[in-house]
Amino acid sequence: MMKEKIFSRWNVYEVIWLIAFCAIAVWITIVSGDSLFGFAVFLSGVLCVLLVAKGSIWNYPIGAFNTVGYSWIAWENGLFGEVGLNMFFYLPMMFIGFMMWRNHISGGSMVKMRKLSPKATVLVVAACFGITVGLGFILGLLSGQNTPYIDASTTILSIVATLLMISRYREQWVAYISVNVLSVVMWSLRLADGSPDGLLMVVMWTAYLINSFYGLYNWSKGARKIEGGVSA
Repeated sequence: MMKEKIFSRWNVYEVIWLIAFCAIAVWITIVSGDSLFGFAVFLSGVLCVLLVAKGSIWNYPIGAFNTVGYSWIAWENGLFGEVGLNMFFYLPMMFIGFMMWRNHISGGSMVKMRKLSPKATVLVVAACFGITVGLGFILGLLSGQNTPYIDASTTILSIVATLLMISRYREQWVAYISVNVLSVVMWSLRLADGSPDGLLMVVMWTAYLINSFYGLYNWSKGARKIEGGVSA
């Protein structure tokens, strides 16, 4: 399973996507004087999400570094929901997801993909909406909290997307598209408020957003290959 390397079996689009956004990040880092730490978080993030879109199990060790680094940046920007999400949920899920995926590998390091049933999809959407409203209200009570309902939305949708990801469901990408749109808005607001990491984070989440559409396409195709898509 682990014989394949991180950069094996990449297509032209994936290589161009990674090089393009890394080049943009280098330019922003140099021009704005951003830290090398911020660039490292960016690089690990874009590489991680692209590996998820490919269905590669190697996304988990890279994602673990990104999770810790992004948490520090979010803390400095008063996004406490993001901190809690990353440190107390994402980080443990990196290890859990790795163990779950390794039991469902099809050729090298690529995971077998599947899809949710329509009924399960409706239940997931309803749960996301209800919990988001409740969490947004709670976060709004915290001193120093910025954009509580956007923060709550990204937190809940990210949790749902991660659970769908480690369970190998293609619908993770619908949730990730929503998360990435909201995150671009959230970091744009932080950039407008003068955050030194704001521009790089906006670019990173924009890269994630573009990758989400590719991930949805790739996983939809992958799910169809496994008995026409396995429903849950």
